[in-house]
Amino acid sequence: MLTHPNIDPVALKLGPLSIHWYGLMYLLGFWIAWGMAIRRARLPHVDWSRDRMADLLFYVVMGVILGGRIGYVLFYAYDPAGRWLPASDPLMIIRVWRGGMSFHGGLLGVLIAMGVFARVQKLKYFEVADFTAVLVPIGLFTGRIGNFINGELWGKPTDLPWGMVFPTTAPDLLPRHPSMLYEAILEGLVMFAILWFVGRRPTPRGLISALFLLLYGSFRFLIEFVRVPDAQLGYLHFGWLTRGQELCLPMLLGGLVILVWSLRDRRAAGDAT
Repeated sequence: MLTHPNIDPVALKLGPLSIHWYGLMYLLGFWIAWGMAIRRARLPHVDWSRDRMADLLFYVVMGVILGGRIGYVLFYAYDPAGRWLPASDPLMIIRVWRGGMSFHGGLLGVLIAMGVFARVQKLKYFEVADFTAVLVPIGLFTGRIGNFINGELWGKPTDLPWGMVFPTTAPDLLPRHPSMLYEAILEGLVMFAILWFVGRRPTPRGLISALFLLLYGSFRFLIEFVRVPDAQLGYLHFGWLTRGQELCLPMLLGGLVILVWSLRDRRAAGDAT
């Protein structure tokens, strides 16, 4: 049995300003992603300029922050009675310092941001999406490490040898699945390794985007079975379906549709040559 190290979520205090580890993990994720983007841009079949990548990073950051916060407010900001909190407190949407970000909301924000960027740059949408999808798992990894530092999003009780006690945030002192680390490994490291390997060579348009949606949707859906659902929502359907799983279903469907389109598009291109 392991015990959570109980790390102070505040990394540094500068007078009234508190710098949280969670925010630093976001910055670290963007920094590493920028470095990997430079390496990917040098591939002969990609050939993106640094200026184009810098512009894309700006759009993606805006999509992550705005989409992530709006998504949290729309999908998760409910009290235990099921009342939507912004109805009585509309300003909560701008109080980002109190926490609350949604991956699925951030994804929607990035999808929109990439569409705007592709239009401005006169690029095909999936050229932008395939470039970006390879890099997203880096941010997922650092974000989940931020969740681990905060001792949040832990899983159900377990007797497995790596079960972890979270004495501050789960005071029942039961060893639990460190589900945020499962997500860091699968949604972060494993997914990045797969997408980076596939993206080293030319691929049909949309293939990498489809793989991203299918991999994330599958990993997250499975991990939700050992992760404790959000206290204010609980299980939504059938006594086991969580909000996270519910939001993964459109990702899986979208990934399948894009995958079929991508493979058909490749065959059509081959028949035309």
